[in-house]
Amino acid sequence: MKQTQLQGVTRVNMLTKISLITLGGLLGLSGCGDNQTTNQLATEAAVVTVTADETASNTLTIWPELTPAIAKDPVLEAKIAGLVSKMTLEQKVAQMIQPEIRDITVEDMRQYGFGSYLNGGGAYPNNDKHATPADWIALAESFYQASIDDSVDGINIPTMWGTDAVHGHNNVIGATLFPHNIGLGAANNPKLIEQIAAITAQEVMVTGIDWVFAPTVAVVRDDRWGRTYEGYSEDPQIVKAYAYAIVEGLQGSVKADFLSDQHVISTVKHFIGDGGTENGIDQGDNIASEQDLYDIHAQGYVGGLNAGAQSVMASFNSWHGVKNHGNKYLLTDVLKDKLNFDGFVVGDWNGHGQVAGCSNESCAQSVNAGLDIFMVPTAAWKPLYENTIAQVNSGEISQARIDDAVSRILRVKFRAGLFDKPSPANRPLSGKTELIGQASHRDVARQAVRESLVLLKNNQSLLPLKPNAKVLVAGDAADNIGKQSGGWTITWQGTDNKNSDFPGATSIYSGIKQVVTQGGGEAMLSVTGEFSPEQKPDVAIVVFGEEPYAEGNGDIDNLEYQRGDKRDLALLKKLKAQGIPVVSVFISGRPMWVNSEFNQSDAFVAAWLPGSEGQGIADVLFTKPDGSVGYDFVGKLSFSWPSTPQQTQVNVPLVQDKSAQAQADYQPLIPYGYGLSYQSASTDAIALDKLSEDNFSATQTLEDLALFERAVKSPWSMYIATNNERQGLSSSVANNNALNIRTMDRVVQEDARLVSFNGSELGTVGLISNFPRDLRAYSNRDSVLSVSIKALQLVQKPLWLGLACEGDCRQQVDITKLVNAKLGDWQNINISLACFAGEPMDFGKITIPFYLTTDAKVDISFSDVVIKTTSTENTIRCN
Repeated sequence: MKQTQLQGVTRVNMLTKISLITLGGLLGLSGCGDNQTTNQLATEAAVVTVTADETASNTLTIWPELTPAIAKDPVLEAKIAGLVSKMTLEQKVAQMIQPEIRDITVEDMRQYGFGSYLNGGGAYPNNDKHATPADWIALAESFYQASIDDSVDGINIPTMWGTDAVHGHNNVIGATLFPHNIGLGAANNPKLIEQIAAITAQEVMVTGIDWVFAPTVAVVRDDRWGRTYEGYSEDPQIVKAYAYAIVEGLQGSVKADFLSDQHVISTVKHFIGDGGTENGIDQGDNIASEQDLYDIHAQGYVGGLNAGAQSVMASFNSWHGVKNHGNKYLLTDVLKDKLNFDGFVVGDWNGHGQVAGCSNESCAQSVNAGLDIFMVPTAAWKPLYENTIAQVNSGEISQARIDDAVSRILRVKFRAGLFDKPSPANRPLSGKTELIGQASHRDVARQAVRESLVLLKNNQSLLPLKPNAKVLVAGDAADNIGKQSGGWTITWQGTDNKNSDFPGATSIYSGIKQVVTQGGGEAMLSVTGEFSPEQKPDVAIVVFGEEPYAEGNGDIDNLEYQRGDKRDLALLKKLKAQGIPVVSVFISGRPMWVNSEFNQSDAFVAAWLPGSEGQGIADVLFTKPDGSVGYDFVGKLSFSWPSTPQQTQVNVPLVQDKSAQAQADYQPLIPYGYGLSYQSASTDAIALDKLSEDNFSATQTLEDLALFERAVKSPWSMYIATNNERQGLSSSVANNNALNIRTMDRVVQEDARLVSFNGSELGTVGLISNFPRDLRAYSNRDSVLSVSIKALQLVQKPLWLGLACEGDCRQQVDITKLVNAKLGDWQNINISLACFAGEPMDFGKITIPFYLTTDAKVDISFSDVVIKTTSTENTIRCN
């Protein structure tokens, strides 16, 4: 620990591992499949609950009245009603509880009879990443048998297992991994999508699982969003067509093999508007008009429901400030009543806990709004179960609402044949491990890779290459199956994987090597682009791009690639300087500002996140040995390409808005629908040679970033912590072993907090986000962290003010002398963000933008925590 005195301030650089709990941890509420234990970090309960009626137009006439894809069956409905009438309240609520495999036992299932359960991303049977299909089947069988064991509760309703199979059965070692949705959108081939979904269903059923949390039908409006790659396109019509296709592929056609023993239950998600949040912040607020909510964000649901989707997942995001998990207008009035959806609505990972006034352990508001199944991982499932029962008994939740939810769950289970099918271990596809990653499945994935590639640049028709050439393959993504597959790949974030974790898969390099070797050429792998003089290549293929991420971990504040660390650009420049033609293969989950990389490339291919079949890229880059083209480029951009790092919301005008003004406002670098082929004339190509490399960082307009101003600002939440525990605040008063905190009035009601540290141990209060946030734009300026603060007693021990980033990193400054200098008076303390810079701080991954921590016995009040873009005369600076 290094300490330096600077103008009465001690700066500490924490290079050693620290207590994550003291910092509030780096674990927040996350999305479906989040592999992290969470505490409640909802907005403080003091915030007044707002109904959707106060924030949006709620014009139901905007929404179509869909004809249900499956007509109601009176015989089935009578069977459902009869079963519901026999169930106790406890049994009904258990149907609405969905715990996670790491948080329940087989005996829990036997005792409570949960209606469903899930494995989140990075959760495996026996906590074994390399669990075999047999292990998955064994767990499915044991939970199933426990659920139908009526010796404890007198009822035998089969449970069902849900999993995030979002680009193949991506949690299982050896499964076929298809390109992520953004690549499939570039292919624009619904028939291929249906085939991919059907294969995914088969591989899922091999492991005894009934239900898949797919497809994601988000229509992305801001490419800074960390889930951009989960969207097929910025065009709602592609999303609509794909939603229909993938639901049919997963579930089967309602006219033929619907939910047969070859198919699984699908989930259209996340309802609704997750792709349109302000500034692309995951789980943020969508302020679209209701007409745009339908025209843009609802089209995937129209497609999916028309194909007979049986479940819909509620979204983490808000619409006009109201969390969707608690929005009755959207979940009931729109989805269930107007769109005539008669399946069930499942929540996302503790999403109910983010509803104002709720916690992970209690949320009547979500049930009343129309949520049918709580996705409640962690130990919160038990108090949630108990509290929901109590809320029904007290009348806070009506018995009718419970019966409706349970009826919807049972309806889907009957339609899926779960009451009649054999147990998971005895179903037709169960245990047929030869289907996991089988050759015919990989062939389809390889086709999807080929069709998803978009050729953006091809000077002097460099491509296709002859396979008898001497080829240097460089870049850190060249021989990295994990990186080419992205997030949601074995682990939740897609990190910590090795090529050996992908048996049967092919890296991009290995695919190139195979083609070149068979063609009489030579393929050399050098990540850094090194070669001996006698081995100078005829061409270099450089494979580079984004590191894997999932959900909010991928949120960024602008689209510049490798801002502040242009190592891949340096590699391209080095090869170009040696007179070697360069083919760039760009791996990414979104379009990015790569003007400099374009300038240094003779050919440039957007490969997105191709998955396990990397050889599909070599299929297109090279001719056959006889010089003829085997496969041409057919992919077209389904997302517009930005002209500046700040052009994050560049979307092709909707069909209904082709006005001259809309067209004039649409000014991307490369437009939607663009993509060259080997047949393209030179006049078809956009010149990508002498592009401006000005990232406009100096002229970028930044506004002050309020973190806590009268109230905690989204996406931050307030927490308190000791060395041993952390808790989010869900009321105006809270305490732990080290401190008490309560709201107080400074200027207006409850615009400040009073923290009474008792001095018994280190206590912390701070602000935390669900996911890391990119604050590099602020750290690159002369920005300051400003807080209004007052101490009521002399601070006798260090009082630290700090920031923390993802991983074991923080920087903190001792502000004791500053606070003591104006004892009993409010003062603004402004500290340059430069004081928090340096190793190991990463301003691109800030999880905690502000915390105060001390083991002194003192009362501290604070308000108005703001990152200001300009410094003042009394700003504390650090060298």
